[in-house]
Amino acid sequence: MAPDSVTDSLPRHIAIIMDGNGRWARARLLPRYVGHREGVKSVRRAVEACIDRHIEVLTLFAFSSENWRRPSEEVSLIMDLFVQTLKKEVASLNRNGVRVRFIGDRSAFSEKLRYLITEAERETRDNSRLQLVIAANYGGQWDISQAVRTIATRVQAGELSPQDISPDVIASEVALSELPPPDLFIRTGGERRISNFLLWQLAYTELYFTDVLWPAFNEKELDAALLWYANRQRRFGRTGEQVEQQKGA
Repeated sequence: MAPDSVTDSLPRHIAIIMDGNGRWARARLLPRYVGHREGVKSVRRAVEACIDRHIEVLTLFAFSSENWRRPSEEVSLIMDLFVQTLKKEVASLNRNGVRVRFIGDRSAFSEKLRYLITEAERETRDNSRLQLVIAANYGGQWDISQAVRTIATRVQAGELSPQDISPDVIASEVALSELPPPDLFIRTGGERRISNFLLWQLAYTELYFTDVLWPAFNEKELDAALLWYANRQRRFGRTGEQVEQQKGA
């Protein structure tokens, strides 16, 4: 029987591409920056909803390595919004038991932003109610490349034989290696692609796409995605019959 409640089969880890801030603003004849600011409110709603639903990990694609190609004024405003948001939200996240973590190449960020990122991770490191992972200046190809470099260094140092390089070895070097892989991927805004996000980690993830723009994404929309996920049959290479037999065992 198909699940009819989001609580029947919840994912441990949700990953989201938060797309549509600019289009949301444009539709209202507002500057794109207003869309990004409204998007922060949606992040807050998503975090609260995940806590309420006992989701273990929420990973958000906040700024891709390709987003530097956007107009310099917009990039500058986004960086300022990062700074403001970290200053404003970290204390509340800490009170609510949220551990904040960042993945991506921090070297391109300002010294001030790098400091705030480090402090956010330090202040919340002992929390376990929800792990909130922010992908910033992140790209899946960059992630795999840095993993390969690390492995190559280990081989060169004689710590690892080339014959011992396996998917498990690579998985141990990419981002999120110590966390459960994403079970559910959500992309808002109508696009049907993963856009260089968690390329290794999404191998067996259920992919959910919605036309809803990110500033309009709320609990109702999240529950729609969770209900869709609950009705998926995750086979991991097995037949449907094998999965059903395992459930009945």
